[in-house]
Amino acid sequence: MSIHQTYLKEAILESLESVETGSSPFGAVIVKEGKIVARAHNMVVPNNDPTAHAEIMCIRAACQKLGTFDLTGCVLYTSCEPCPMCLNAIKWANIVEVYYSSDRLDADAIGFRDKVFYEKDILHLHRLISPLSNEVMQKWYQKAGKKPY
Repeated sequence: MSIHQTYLKEAILESLESVETGSSPFGAVIVKEGKIVARAHNMVVPNNDPTAHAEIMCIRAACQKLGTFDLTGCVLYTSCEPCPMCLNAIKWANIVEVYYSSDRLDADAIGFRDKVFYEKDILHLHRLISPLSNEVMQKWYQKAGKKPY
């Protein structure tokens, strides 16, 4: 068994714990320098939080443990292909390597709607320009000691 398969198995065990404790079959671990720094599973239903996917929960835990919002050098292992929300959170966290087992079609086959987010845009974005918004952006830009990300 390769090291990647070993870490992926840990993510899958998190997904099993999720199922056994009343949530859905998704789990993740984050590894840095050969050590698991965070593990989490899906908490959408228990937390009544549509953003509480395993990958998001794991990113939050890793950031807290490492004391940073930048997870450069970390690798994410997840039981299922990340949805678009999670993919973008992974990118924001600067994780550039992800390993997964099941995919969006597997999730679709058991009743999850991940696939639809890849196939069509169901969101309607409307821009309303406000000078106040631009003023706030400029105020932050001119602020000393800011931390861009």
